[in-house]
Amino acid sequence: MSRVALVTGGTRGIGKAISLALKNAGYQVAANYFGNVEAAKKFTEETGIPAYRFDVSNFSECQAGVKVVAGDLGPIEIVVNNAGITRDAPLHKMSYEQWEQVIHTNLTSCFNMARSVIDTMRDMGFGRIVNIGSLNGQAGQYGQVNYAAAKSGIHGFTKALAQEGAAKGITVNAIAPGYVDTEMVLAVPAEVLKKIVAKIPAGRLGHAEDIARGVLFLVADDADFITGSTISINGGHHMY
Repeated sequence: MSRVALVTGGTRGIGKAISLALKNAGYQVAANYFGNVEAAKKFTEETGIPAYRFDVSNFSECQAGVKVVAGDLGPIEIVVNNAGITRDAPLHKMSYEQWEQVIHTNLTSCFNMARSVIDTMRDMGFGRIVNIGSLNGQAGQYGQVNYAAAKSGIHGFTKALAQEGAAKGITVNAIAPGYVDTEMVLAVPAEVLKKIVAKIPAGRLGHAEDIARGVLFLVADDADFITGSTISINGGHHMY
């Protein structure tokens, strides 16, 4: 029986690429989503990967969602915490709601999901948790104190949970993507995008598949001696 993997925010962008890579590698995959119902329906029709709707920022919904996925596919052995949003503004113009929404969706969701699966992983003596951080959580970014704080928090969360899980066969790692050619990044004005690419030594934006390959590496059974690490996949944009 192939291992069961759950990818949050798994029907679009980087999450979609991760879901597809895991499926193509032989894993049973469940893709979580919340906002875009039509996109999730299209994703399942195209890929055959089941999509489960629940709000990762809500602890009770995560517990219920995990229970449904486990009932359908079996115990969840791999979780990729990919779901994330932006609500950009400089701090002097940022509302509390913009702060709270990003912190809960991007960071608290990692607790919600990990807490919902950790007991099962400990009982099985196996688990893989991969948290998707960000270049901007490492280097900071103007207008993103909420996003940078959440993503930076992910890196600390990863290191602490890795120490707790290691003795039980559970690895916890993070990936920090740089600028990737998702819809959100490509919506940036062309002149701004050109300046961003000029700062990337590799000379291009990342592809979602670049991130997915990193996830495949970290969730493999024989990646059991890699834990508490952050892999920066950013074309050399920021070396941390």
